[in-house]
Amino acid sequence: MDGGSGLNILYIDTLDAMHIPRSELHLTGSPFRGVIPGAQAYPLKQIDLPIMFGSQANFRLEVLTFEVVDFPGSYHAILGQPCYARFMAIPNYTYLKLKMPRPNDVITVSSAFSHAFECDREHYELATVVINSFELPQLGETSTLAVPDCNKPTSSMAFRPLKETKAVGVDPTDLAKTV
Repeated sequence: MDGGSGLNILYIDTLDAMHIPRSELHLTGSPFRGVIPGAQAYPLKQIDLPIMFGSQANFRLEVLTFEVVDFPGSYHAILGQPCYARFMAIPNYTYLKLKMPRPNDVITVSSAFSHAFECDREHYELATVVINSFELPQLGETSTLAVPDCNKPTSSMAFRPLKETKAVGVDPTDLAKTV
């Protein structure tokens, strides 16, 4: 569940696990941001899939459009605002519940906190790897290795500000306290 996302996202691994042929995909719009930290994501194509919530006695079925992406993720799919609007669903992130109205009763989809924690941990680790793969090469290009001169003495007196500094009072009742 991602109420901030304007997209429904399906990972290519999930599509393959569902044994849906790639010939079912159709052309997509444009790239999007926010799924891969710090980079644009380019979906492969889109697919329209029937999605059902509930039981045989009380269900809701709608066709949703998913952006199919070919990069690793810790989820099978991400349901965003288009899903919530179509199903008139209300997410509650605190209780990990998704509720939607039906004529017979309210449909409630729940998750376990332990499962959500594992997914979040896996997503964090994956995001860290992705960010590092983008940022570390850039840092290597822009930074130089500083080798200290062992013959030169170092002390706190060796620091010299580039410009003049100004003392700023932090306590109006005691003018001696400055930074």
